Amino acid sequence: MSSELKGNALLPIADNDFQRLVKFVQGKYGIDLHQKRQLIVSRLGSTVKGKGFSSYKEYVDYMLSKSTSEDINHLLSKLTTNYTYFMREMGAFDYFRQKILPDLVRKHQRDRCLSIWSAGCSSGEEPYNISMYIMDYLGPQAGNWDTRLLATDLSMDALGKAQAGIYELPDTLPQEWKRKYFVSAGGTRFKVAPRIRENVIFRQFNLMEPIQFKRKFDVIFCRNVMIYFDQETKKALAQRFYDATVPGGHLIISMSENLTPDTKYRRVGPSIFQK
Repeated sequence: MSSELKGNALLPIADNDFQRLVKFVQGKYGIDLHQKRQLIVSRLGSTVKGKGFSSYKEYVDYMLSKSTSEDINHLLSKLTTNYTYFMREMGAFDYFRQKILPDLVRKHQRDRCLSIWSAGCSSGEEPYNISMYIMDYLGPQAGNWDTRLLATDLSMDALGKAQAGIYELPDTLPQEWKRKYFVSAGGTRFKVAPRIRENVIFRQFNLMEPIQFKRKFDVIFCRNVMIYFDQETKKALAQRFYDATVPGGHLIISMSENLTPDTKYRRVGPSIFQK
């Protein structure tokens, strides 16, 4: 084994291998790692060593030709941060509750079916949070509606946590919601109540792929996802979202993101866009 693998020294990555890995990840998954060389070295070194490779060249060769879905999932989990929490960026949720939801309920009085997508749902807090707002707004009438929403992510690790639905709850979560929508999971942890868990359909989905779901969406939440993409990738994804949104529907992104100036959506609020 090479002496560079001894001790805790970081395994160096050659320029060519760095570029090959960056091109592979961006081409397949949209994630732009051009400025993330140090992150790759610090986060992937243990993986390269653990799999028995003596260099990044061997690892990249393997990933480009023989990698399994498990290998890919591990790679993406290492290079992205699945960080989220309940009640994140309350301004967007306030707009959803005060303006979008009332309009959707009026619009769908006949079919009583909402179509909402949490794209890049990470560990599940966002889609569960959306479900709580919907249930709270509809009240006793919720049982007469199809409010199930789609939640997707690239990471199977994140989806596993989302489906388990066990969390430490923040103080910002209303006490009434803690009582209505959670059950104790022991200690300081709580599990999302069945009523809310059953309202979310979790699926693995790569946002670089064509969006071909059965129905177009009234609302698409895609927050803190496009921070990983370059401008061209963001522009192409926003167009796919636009094509998958019903006329009058909304796209909600995070406060740290923006769409390209030539987007077909019109801005109706901070981080909120309408078709």
